[in-house]
Amino acid sequence: MRREHVAGLAGLVCLLAPAPVLAQMGQNIFPRPSVAGAIHPEVGKGAIYETTHVGQGSDSRDRQEMTVVGTEKVNGKDGFWFEFARDDKQTGKPSYGKILFTKDDFEIHRLVVQREGQAAMEIPFHMTDPAKQKLTDGVTKWEPVGAETVAVPGGTFVCQHWKSNGNDGGDLWTSELVSPFGVVKEVSPTRTMILVKLIVDAQDHITGPVKQFDPQAMRQQMMDRTQQQQKQPNR
Repeated sequence: MRREHVAGLAGLVCLLAPAPVLAQMGQNIFPRPSVAGAIHPEVGKGAIYETTHVGQGSDSRDRQEMTVVGTEKVNGKDGFWFEFARDDKQTGKPSYGKILFTKDDFEIHRLVVQREGQAAMEIPFHMTDPAKQKLTDGVTKWEPVGAETVAVPGGTFVCQHWKSNGNDGGDLWTSELVSPFGVVKEVSPTRTMILVKLIVDAQDHITGPVKQFDPQAMRQQMMDRTQQQQKQPNR
């Protein structure tokens, strides 16, 4: 697995969910009203989003799938397996990652990833204090501005509208009918994310035995891939 793919999959949480979505995970440690209250994981449920990224001179789009595929006790606390999926730009096939998360203490405990045709791999994960602080700051910048009805391809919802008081600006609409993160629509200066479909029968896509991350094996795979590319004739 190439280093950029490992890094990308290890960062699925950040890549697939916008900062305000991730920040919602601290449900019990933030004062209300808070965007943190939007998260409500339900096993088997999830959502598909389409994100339009605004670039210099051109726009790009991609789709992300976010679901809850299981539960597991972590030190006596209820943990939820959140699965994230996005299409691999090289193969065109989906890559999957999932985190084991306990919302009561705002902690991510495990991270497992799997690319098409490869074994599932668990990557060591530790959220640093600066990372936790960044998420906390992300929560506090959102302020409620009232209820609004929002129509998106995934349906019409009565939402709580939030506005960012941060330097980046932005608007966020959430609904209790959308699991796991509650997001119906998000608009920022650099992108727009909208709900395109609700999922009610989510399944765990990460199958087979889970291997532990092996840096040496990764380096060997990178070398093998480079050699294969060098052998291919120029087009």
